[in-house]
Amino acid sequence: MTRIIAGDAGSLTLAVPRSGTRPTSDRVREAIFSALEARDAIDGAVVVDLYAGSGALGLEAASRGASEVVLVEKAKAAADVCRRNAAAVVRAVRARAPRIRVEVRSVPTYLESAPGGIDLAFIDPPYDLGERELARDLELLAPRLAEHATVVVERSSRSAEPTWPSGIAPERRRDYGETTLWWASAAPAQPETPSQPA
Repeated sequence: MTRIIAGDAGSLTLAVPRSGTRPTSDRVREAIFSALEARDAIDGAVVVDLYAGSGALGLEAASRGASEVVLVEKAKAAADVCRRNAAAVVRAVRARAPRIRVEVRSVPTYLESAPGGIDLAFIDPPYDLGERELARDLELLAPRLAEHATVVVERSSRSAEPTWPSGIAPERRRDYGETTLWWASAAPAQPETPSQPA
């Protein structure tokens, strides 16, 4: 059973797609959100949940004070589950009314036209997503991050470290059994070095 852990919608049970997704365990979500709250990275944040599945990560952020959450999921059945879960969370947090929307398209297609100002990005792709595809996603995400943004990538503990593009700086790795979390933050663009006079 997947549920919202804390916040205005705490203990709300979420639907999970029948197949094709791997929900983040409560233990791992608890660790993620404890660290994010310690950073004060949720309240009022603009959040994207890429490869959303049930939407549990993004909706947990909505429950805890994010102002806007986008759930990106290309599988129609999973996107329908995201919509139902989002509607339940909105009802539970009615007083604050975070904006939650579901984008039914692939992550690269969404990121190619996504607006900037993303404060918090969750990337929890299928474990069989190739390293090259993940690197492409990160490269598309980097220019859309706010300057203080946090990025959390969830992978199999057997996966290689993601290839970080310019604009995203890795911070740390945390292992939870078969799951590894990679934490990163937006990095300022490096100024171009002026060429030396001949």
